[in-house]
Amino acid sequence: MQWSPLARQECRTVLFSKGTWILALLVVLWGYRPTYAGWEAVGRNITIGYIQIGASLFLPTGVLLLCYQSLIGERTSGSIKLLLALPLTRTHIVFGKAFGRFLGIGAATLLAVFALVTAGFVDHGPFAILPFLATLLATLLLVAVFVVLGILLSAVTQRTVAAASAIVAYFLVSMFWNQIVSTVYSAVTGTPVDPYSPPANGPLFFALRLAPTGAYKAVTNWILGVGNSTELFQIVQMKLTPGVGINAFVVESAFQGAPVPWYLHPAVGLVILLVWLIVPLGVARFAFERGDAL
Repeated sequence: MQWSPLARQECRTVLFSKGTWILALLVVLWGYRPTYAGWEAVGRNITIGYIQIGASLFLPTGVLLLCYQSLIGERTSGSIKLLLALPLTRTHIVFGKAFGRFLGIGAATLLAVFALVTAGFVDHGPFAILPFLATLLATLLLVAVFVVLGILLSAVTQRTVAAASAIVAYFLVSMFWNQIVSTVYSAVTGTPVDPYSPPANGPLFFALRLAPTGAYKAVTNWILGVGNSTELFQIVQMKLTPGVGINAFVVESAFQGAPVPWYLHPAVGLVILLVWLIVPLGVARFAFERGDAL
């Protein structure tokens, strides 16, 4: 592959960045959260749940921060001219940067996961291997999605400030995604959404998993066998516990035996993640091919 030297260079750049290892440390520190609800939900597989917790908050934004300067930095320093002079097409450059950054960040993510499962194994004992491997693959897919989104951001913006502002905006939107979806749904349908007892509405629940992290949590909850939801696994357990009232969107609780639309199956979350991977990569390639690289 012509772009493999570029990918190796990008991988080294990420691995020698302090930000990469700060992100890995944050994933470990945030992810390791033993709770009674988590233990009641999955028992010893709570160790696998730590991966879901650690990957859900800091990992997406951290990956964006590690990738958004991949092309903007080249423009700012002027090294983009040297890069374009190499026997590489612009498509090669986009793919090389995306793959190289994924390898570097993926390696750091694997080390963070290893630290989490080691701590979990020491505290709780053995856990199920197949759900662990499936969760690990889903987490690496999430990393790939945000690497590509970072490359896309770097390809379509000309200024570092604009790209950084977009990342801040993403963080805020992701933090309040449930509230945003609920507000839009209420405005469109005229039906207020009570998060303690949400309506059994397919489009409402589907919109919640359109965000990459929502789709990721739906998939990993499916792997853990705790329920169909875009909430963290221990929140799902609390929502499904009789007599416990909690602000959460869980399909089993809302539909209560009513027919559930096929598109709310957790496996659709994998499709959503793949769309988030493929479409932005194609847009980034198109933007960099057709735009002014300098």
